[in-house]
Amino acid sequence: MQRYTKTAMLLHWLIALLIVSAFFLGLTMVAIPGFSPTKLKYFSWHKWLGVTVLGLVAIRLLWRLTHRPPAALASIAPLQHKLAEAMHYLLYFLMFAAPISGYLYSSAAGVPVVYLKLVQLPTIIAPDPQLKALLATVHYVLVMTMAAAVVAHALAALKHHFIDRDVTLKRMSPF
Repeated sequence: MQRYTKTAMLLHWLIALLIVSAFFLGLTMVAIPGFSPTKLKYFSWHKWLGVTVLGLVAIRLLWRLTHRPPAALASIAPLQHKLAEAMHYLLYFLMFAAPISGYLYSSAAGVPVVYLKLVQLPTIIAPDPQLKALLATVHYVLVMTMAAAVVAHALAALKHHFIDRDVTLKRMSPF
């Protein structure tokens, strides 16, 4: 069985964990009414997770471009392989687009992103209430699309493992 490299596995699972964490933290923070120290802290953490995901996805993409993944399994139908490939392209797009849209949203809201309370990231666009509203919607749509894509990706992996009984999941599993 050909497996992904340990680096690819580490990046895959770490990014997955961070994305799921950022998603649920985002849902939690927007459900808190008004402004409170807790809500503001959660917003900061959410932004830190987004910036971290963006950086790790850039590293992952560079790794992927310089390291061939295992060959497609012969047991997988060509159409199914094309669908999986399309899903991976969609996930890469969303893993870049969602954090970037959140960053732009913060800029349009006039709220700086200070990574880990240490590094203030540059403000890319000036505060703009109309653009803020548009970017809030864009960020929401991208995040919800990513959530659906992640769930579909996970369900497909589980289908391969439990129904098809092939090694698709095992090739990315560190265990």
